[in-house]
Amino acid sequence: MTDRRLWSYKEIAAHIGVRTDTVRSYRKHGLLPPPDLVEGGKPYWYADTIRTWVTLRPGNRSRREPRD
Repeated sequence: MTDRRLWSYKEIAAHIGVRTDTVRSYRKHGLLPPPDLVEGGKPYWYADTIRTWVTLRPGNRSRREPRD
């Protein structure tokens, strides 16, 4: 099932547990995927786009191999 809800900086920040300004900084530095939609000059991403990005982004401990 796909989640096509559109998330703004605010929803992304809540999802990953950071401040909204941090998410803006991620985009400014090219760390976020391109927005799925820009409306009225504001970027939006599908929830699935962000969830995929979260699993692939550097520092995501859940994708690392377990240590012995």
